[in-house]
Amino acid sequence: MDDRHEQSGAILRTKRIGLHTQREPIVVMRSDCPVCRSEGLAPRSQVLLKADGREVAAILFQGADELLAPNEIGLSEAAWELLGGIEHERVRISHLPPVESMGSVRGRIFGGSLGQTDLARIVEDVVAGRYSDVQLSAFITAGTAVPFDDEETFALTAAMAGAGDRLDWEFDVIDKHSVGGLPGNRTTPIVVAIAAAAGLRIPKTSSRAITSPAGTADAMETVTKVDLDLDTIRKVVEAEGGCLAWGGALRLSPADDIFIGVERQLDIDPEGQLIASVLSKKIAAGAKRLVLDIPVGPTAKVRSQAAGHDLAKRMTGIAARFGVAAHCLLSDGRQPVGRSVGPALEMMDVLAVLRGESDAPADLRDRALTLAAAVLELGGAVGRGRGNERARQLLDDGSALRRFESICRAQGGFREPKVARLHRIVTASGSGTVQAVDNRKIARLAKFAGAPDSPSAGLRLHARLGDSVNRGDPLFTLHAETAAELNYALDYAASAGDAITLSK
Repeated sequence: MDDRHEQSGAILRTKRIGLHTQREPIVVMRSDCPVCRSEGLAPRSQVLLKADGREVAAILFQGADELLAPNEIGLSEAAWELLGGIEHERVRISHLPPVESMGSVRGRIFGGSLGQTDLARIVEDVVAGRYSDVQLSAFITAGTAVPFDDEETFALTAAMAGAGDRLDWEFDVIDKHSVGGLPGNRTTPIVVAIAAAAGLRIPKTSSRAITSPAGTADAMETVTKVDLDLDTIRKVVEAEGGCLAWGGALRLSPADDIFIGVERQLDIDPEGQLIASVLSKKIAAGAKRLVLDIPVGPTAKVRSQAAGHDLAKRMTGIAARFGVAAHCLLSDGRQPVGRSVGPALEMMDVLAVLRGESDAPADLRDRALTLAAAVLELGGAVGRGRGNERARQLLDDGSALRRFESICRAQGGFREPKVARLHRIVTASGSGTVQAVDNRKIARLAKFAGAPDSPSAGLRLHARLGDSVNRGDPLFTLHAETAAELNYALDYAASAGDAITLSK
């Protein structure tokens, strides 16, 4: 912050009030607080807190006078942690100085473009906590209505990759990623297990769910620890060849995790942000080779083959400018992958494939083998055209399962995923052949049931494209931890139209 604000503001004592706001720092002051009057602070003012060398930008709210003593300021959990978590600490509060990079955001909203310097300053301010969620929403929206071009996307990727820590390896590493938008597409644990069993090094860091009912980190957390620090990741990868960690526990492209939190609330994932999100994390993680899965379908994130090819071209072109060899695969995104949607349920599907169970979902197995084959070939573990055979061998002989279990043990131990407390079957109201499956409605059903916040929540599919269904046959089973969430999902299923469409 500007030096002229160093000693400005009034002094109050901190009080932890147990307010959970996801990641946005919130502070509460009395409505009759003389500091508010003297400093001209009103509800939703942006304020700057300083305590013991720490700075936090926060949003101010005012509460009932009896909530706080006259000399106290209430801190949300996010603000409390950022300030160091000390009760009754002296904190200086003042107006937040203007965030100059917001001028660039406003310019982009009104038709301008953002250069490297603009985006570097925006990302710097975002990581420093100077952007409120409202300002973050403005930036994300500015790149959605009129998408970022290649130069803006390259500059944003560079700024995001350079804003946090970097992993450097003494050996070549490879990575795999899906652009998302397809429920149940939990191929990553299988691919990592196969690649590591083949002798490749694949330090996989994954995000939690953005707009979906589960991300790889959410699913993996149902069986092992995923919030690993950099030293632990190094040890796991050096010992086992791979890891499956949550990237948010690290400072690899920290701006990405902030953007993801707001994108999740807006339920959008603009293409420029998507590319920068994926590539910045992979660049920061030290990957030099990358296999990308791009599901394509009418209700997937990417709607057409043409759009998929355009995204693949942009991804590979921008990755190459950072010295990363990217290989993109367009896959079938017309319906969910596997039989389940939700963290624990998806992990059950993964384990069924790794364990070679007779009822393991064949489509999840086949998709994972296709991606693993590409990883093995791009990583140099096998020659061109031999990847599928080698991947299948490592899966069928149990090598992939043993490596997956070893990775979990190295990360903190393995446990079986838990089953939800409540279940309810939703049946077909008529007869016919399954003509379409709406990925977005299926995802919403799983989220309304509680996923991913309740890891065992979600749904299990019983009908897929081409299946013949009679009236009263089960279409899917909802899983929830509370009756309220189960009823919420059932209400949506009854009012939102068919998530699974049958031919007449």
